[in-house]
Amino acid sequence: MGGEHDRLTAAEAASVIGWWIEAGVDVAIQEGPRAWLGEATARTAEIQDLPRPEPAQELPATLEAFRGWLTHTTELPFAAATSRRVLPLGLESAEVMLLADMPTAEDVAQDQPIAGAAWELTQRMLAAIGFTPEQAYVASMTCTHSPGSRLAGKDLEACAAIARRHIALAKPKRLLLLGDIPSKALLGKPMAAARGSVHKIEGVRTVATFHPRWLLERASDKPRAWADLLLLMEEEV
Repeated sequence: MGGEHDRLTAAEAASVIGWWIEAGVDVAIQEGPRAWLGEATARTAEIQDLPRPEPAQELPATLEAFRGWLTHTTELPFAAATSRRVLPLGLESAEVMLLADMPTAEDVAQDQPIAGAAWELTQRMLAAIGFTPEQAYVASMTCTHSPGSRLAGKDLEACAAIARRHIALAKPKRLLLLGDIPSKALLGKPMAAARGSVHKIEGVRTVATFHPRWLLERASDKPRAWADLLLLMEEEV
């Protein structure tokens, strides 16, 4: 699975088990059995993708250049020269890329795309499928913080084109869309409608699920999030 559970410390193991218990792993969470890293069923192997909108400007051709461009560009929605920005974390060709919506004030304060209690939960979710935080590439649809703003319309289309280039350059093995905004931008439908199916974005196996911030407020959705993680980890036939 890409992880090394045999090297987990006692605290890390307790964290993983804690997530499993929170997610109701000891109870049924789907209609039928799911093959962990096995053959995907026809119901869950549906591959979907949207036509690719072209970016309004020429984007960098390497991940390093792209990340440098994010530090100063004013082409992003709500971006200005003085915008507070939260840049992506992680390395190229990561085991999984996590794509969230827009940074919150807490994310900006901690200088990471997902911060605080949401990041703690994210780490437990990653550990439950065998990954460390270092094996994940974490990014936002737009790295700029704009209080009270919401991505929609042409802004969403612009972010979708930029996100596609970001994904293509980052080259993750899997992609997890966190929440409604990334799902609407890249799949053309809300997260609730996109869940339960496998999608392909820039050739990357993609699953949509709840943002950890949502799960912190609505623990009843953790079993559904666990099912999404299992779907993400199934091997393609």
